Order: sequence, then structure tokens, then C-alpha cells
Amino acid sequence: MKSFGLIFVLYCPTPEFVRNLDRARAICPTVVAVDNSPQPDPALHERLRQGGTTVIDNRNRGGLAGAYNRGAEALLARDCEVIFLLDQDSDIDASFFAGMMHACAGLDSDAFLIGPKIHEINLGKCMPAIPPGRRFPRPRRIDDEVEGLFPTLFIISSGTALSAPAYRRLGAFREDYFIEYIDIEYGLRASSQGVPVYMNAAVTMRQTTGHIVRHGKLFTTHHAAWRRYYGARNAVHALGLYRSRWALHWISGLLALHQSLCVTLFEGDKLRKLVAIGCGYLDGLFGRLGPFEHRHPRIFAFCTGTPRDRAATDAASADGAPPTAEQEP
Repeated sequence: MKSFGLIFVLYCPTPEFVRNLDRARAICPTVVAVDNSPQPDPALHERLRQGGTTVIDNRNRGGLAGAYNRGAEALLARDCEVIFLLDQDSDIDASFFAGMMHACAGLDSDAFLIGPKIHEINLGKCMPAIPPGRRFPRPRRIDDEVEGLFPTLFIISSGTALSAPAYRRLGAFREDYFIEYIDIEYGLRASSQGVPVYMNAAVTMRQTTGHIVRHGKLFTTHHAAWRRYYGARNAVHALGLYRSRWALHWISGLLALHQSLCVTLFEGDKLRKLVAIGCGYLDGLFGRLGPFEHRHPRIFAFCTGTPRDRAATDAASADGAPPTAEQEP
């Protein structure tokens, strides 16, 4: 059996999220906890280290992508052959790693990405697979599938099993994305370079994105304005990068319109969120990446309610963390 380890990303963890980490530590032989909290908890770090967990105090450098990269470096130094990614809001059962490693063992290639079947709790359905063989990919529903690996263009990062050869071949996660579409870009990068990406129907992971609320056929996530910026920007950029292979780039415009419509109809703080979406969309079109507060200090200050003088200070800092917004799941 291949050796494996887990990168568990923390950000201002609640007691529930710490329990998720403890459950993962109980069933995984090697765990690296990367704490992206602006102000880490020394007592928590010491308890984790006493239990054999490696702790990296990352303080949001490079955002979620930076946390994955720092964790991957630590696990590769330990000669782990498979790297698992897990966010703090993801809850896995005792059979998770066994089911995922069984799927890894059945592959012919040593370079791969495998994700579990993702059940979105608030929507009551699973994320579809996006088979890679067509110029215009069509989603495939796998809600009722209970076994087998389904080829897909990309998977979400939490729960992913990433082989060490795949990481070495594909390189690091994009830290200029900071958060949002990090996983989708990485999956498209893998698919474009011949590294297979699969969903494993035999393993299901339940989670929720933001604070999803249904409104008939529409739904909204209630993400903060700064998060809307990254979502709109990185969607345009990531899908545009691979437009020569797959005609997905047009979807980013529809996603921005969908976000704007749902914000206008159902959410509060409308103006800030709409400004963030519009700004992010334009930045994505023109390839303007990096932390929001560095790129647009005044717009960032408006979108987060941060005083301008503080935003200017944050723009000059190195950590890139949205200072007044909580990093949402």
C-alpha cells in the first residue's frame, strides 16, 4: 500500500472544526495542520504537536493555495506517495482513507488526482462529473452510483487524493488565485497535461459551500463581498486559460450574471457584492491577479467596510489576508 499523508487547513477554527481535525488525526498516519489564521492559537498548536501532528503557522500567506503548497512540501519531505487535502469544515468517516487508497491502488498510472463523490448538504444532491473527452463537456450525474471511478475535468480540493508524481509534474497550486477556483484550475491543468482526474463514487463526503439557501430553482451562497471578487475573477481567468481545449470560458460570464441576480434578489449588502463581482470579472479578463487588497485598496476597503487607511496598510503587508472578512467554507 502506498504511503499517504493529510494536509488539514485551519482558519480561526471553531471547536467543531478542531473536532474534525481530531477525527482525521485518528485515522491518518501522517497529518500536517496548516494554520492560516491571522492570529494563531499557541495552545492548540502545542496540543497538536504533542499528539504527533506537524503544525505550520502560515498566516494566510498565499491563501488556501499557499496552505496546500506548504503542506505538500512537508509531506513530500517525508516521502509520502499520496497527498490528501482537507478543509476544516469537511467531515470524513472512519473508512474515508481506506476507500480512497483502494481506488488509488487500482490505477495503472502513478500520476493522478482522485476526489470523493461530494454531496452538497443544503442542495441535497451530488456534484456531477465533467467528462473530459468533448470540446463542449456535458455534466454526468453520479448521485446514484456507489462504485467506480468516473473521469472528470476537475474535482474540488477538499477530500482530494493527489499523488506525489502528479504534484511534481504539475507544480504548485496558484497562490496568485489566493482562494476560489484553485482546485478547478489545477484539475484543468492536470487534464490538459494527460494526468487523469477521477471522482470515486465508492466514497462520499458531505459538505456545504457558504450558507446556501434555496429560492425555488435559484440558490445563493451568501458569501461575503471579498469572496465574490475572487470567485468572479478566478472563474474568468481559469476557464479562459484552457479555452483552446474545452469551451468552458463562456460559463464564467453566466456565473457572474447568476451571482449578480441572486445577490440583487436575495442577499443583503448588495452594492458591495455587486461592485466586487464586477471588479473581479474585469480583473479576470485582463489577467490582474493577486490579493484583492493589494490590487484595489480602495475598492477592497469599500467592499469589506475597512477604513481606507487600514486598507492601505494591509496592501503593503505580505500576508494577503482579508483583514475584516472571515474565510468562509
